[in-house]
Amino acid sequence: MRELKGIRNRVALVSGAGQGIGRAIATRLAAEGARVAVNDINPTTAQAVADAIGGIPAVFDVSDPTAADAGIAAIESAHGTVSLLVCNHAYMTMAPFLDTNAEEFDRHLRINLVGTALLIQRCLPAMRAHGYGRIVAMTSEWGVIGWPNATAYAASKGGIIALIKGVARAYAREGISANLVAPGTTDTPQLDVDAIDAGLTHEEMVAVYAKDSPMQRINRPEDQAAAVAFLLSEPAIALTGQILSPNGGTTRL
Repeated sequence: MRELKGIRNRVALVSGAGQGIGRAIATRLAAEGARVAVNDINPTTAQAVADAIGGIPAVFDVSDPTAADAGIAAIESAHGTVSLLVCNHAYMTMAPFLDTNAEEFDRHLRINLVGTALLIQRCLPAMRAHGYGRIVAMTSEWGVIGWPNATAYAASKGGIIALIKGVARAYAREGISANLVAPGTTDTPQLDVDAIDAGLTHEEMVAVYAKDSPMQRINRPEDQAAAVAFLLSEPAIALTGQILSPNGGTTRL
């Protein structure tokens, strides 16, 4: 793997990095030479990933402003400015739109959308002070096209798109970029939610999604991690407010 310029020796914070795509991102950034803070709400998984990649466990709830503030302050105090921020955390349930109550909409928005906004707000001041920052937020293919049994999730992910486009416009002149990765269906533990909704096993769900893909394969966490690493690197200097969609061709935007 040829090293991507602009990542080595920088402090990176990856939220929701205890498993799946987040773990793959943290692993890739560590391989690129970043000092990676591994965020997860579960202390066991955060510590396990941090130990595996030589990173920093960062255990806090991204949707809790006080906890997020304290967690990022601790990272900055011990390791310096978070100049690479990856907002990967996610909450998803599936149900028909008419069966999705207000509490479920609120939880999706609070964790996915507001949690992302809180992380960016907390990291931006130091980025601005240093005149440098790279932000990548994980939206979803469903945040772009919608999905009938995941309207709350899709709405929260669509909100992240608007959030990042606004941040990109506001801070581009200060050396800060903000971009999005919109994964298609990816083989992670979250796929179990899809499988349960469809009445299938995990393996059967993987096969269904692979069959529906022009590439005849389901996406891997490493596919998403590669896109994130590129957007954080110097070769992506001309990109801000953009969406990369590693989805195997299921949508072509």
